[in-house]
Amino acid sequence: MKKFRQIVFWCLVGFAIIQFIPVDRTNKPVNHKINFVDSKKTPEKITQLLKGACYDCHSDETIYPKYAYIAPVSWSVKSHINEGREHLNFSVWESYNKDLKTNMLTKSVQTLRNKTMPMPGYIVYHKEANLSEAERTLLINYFQDILKSKDY
Repeated sequence: MKKFRQIVFWCLVGFAIIQFIPVDRTNKPVNHKINFVDSKKTPEKITQLLKGACYDCHSDETIYPKYAYIAPVSWSVKSHINEGREHLNFSVWESYNKDLKTNMLTKSVQTLRNKTMPMPGYIVYHKEANLSEAERTLLINYFQDILKSKDY
């Protein structure tokens, strides 16, 4: 029993210590001239869907939930956000070249169709990100219309 208490004690000490490892949760300022929803004059319904389901990981407008302040969960959250921004960052849309924009819109359509985005783990804690079939179709059609028009 004494050994068990020591293990629990040191686990708690370790958990407390890792809380002091900093995670940068600072968002870069958003330039509305190059932000996707502003530059494309995106309709309000589409904007709401994008901000509710995509923007936390795919923009510089991340709203960090309470659990993102507790290590080691905070490390995982920040890693997902960094990876999401690497693949597509709506906040810097106009800084991408035409090929990248085409690729990103095409991949967005694919991930919406395949229901791989938003990530299932994200949906559990963010009910607004749980897109209905109609909402997925709305986003898919919007992205496809942009692709067809070639007005990236």
